[in-house]
Amino acid sequence: MRAESPAATLLAEVARGDRRALRALYQQQATRLFGIAHAILRDREAAADAVQDAFLRISQRAAQFDPARGEAGAWLGAVARYAALDLARKRGRELPTDDPALGDTPVAPEALERVAASAEGRRLRDCLSALDEKNRKGILLAFVHGLSHAQVAARLDLPLGTVKAWIRRGLLQLRECLT
Repeated sequence: MRAESPAATLLAEVARGDRRALRALYQQQATRLFGIAHAILRDREAAADAVQDAFLRISQRAAQFDPARGEAGAWLGAVARYAALDLARKRGRELPTDDPALGDTPVAPEALERVAASAEGRRLRDCLSALDEKNRKGILLAFVHGLSHAQVAARLDLPLGTVKAWIRRGLLQLRECLT
């Protein structure tokens, strides 16, 4: 039996209506959730709005978190991701990508810059650059920018099965490169 994470403990307290636990959870997780939202929205103000919306959702739905189904950090990340995607849909903006071939130049917050500059970030970047362009593009659109496989297929004007196969092959190559 694994020990409960601090985030899971705080979520349980938030579910019972403890506002101090919500504040502590915010202090513990806000930077990470901002990074997730910013990676999707590429706009600091919009990412801050998404994080605010995410914490509103967290305060309302904390009782829905089930530690038997997964980690608290993953649940919190998913809430932030969906809040950012909802905001992106509301704004009707096209989501930028890290792929220079598509003409976007992302601006990352300081925390993401530190991670990207770390040895692990460089290793991941090296492994990503070793992938075929089609695999890399599919992975970035799906996992960095939060698009569904169907959205990636529509954006690249390719059949859904092709996109799924490219992403799967790319992920297998990434795993092999990173191990």
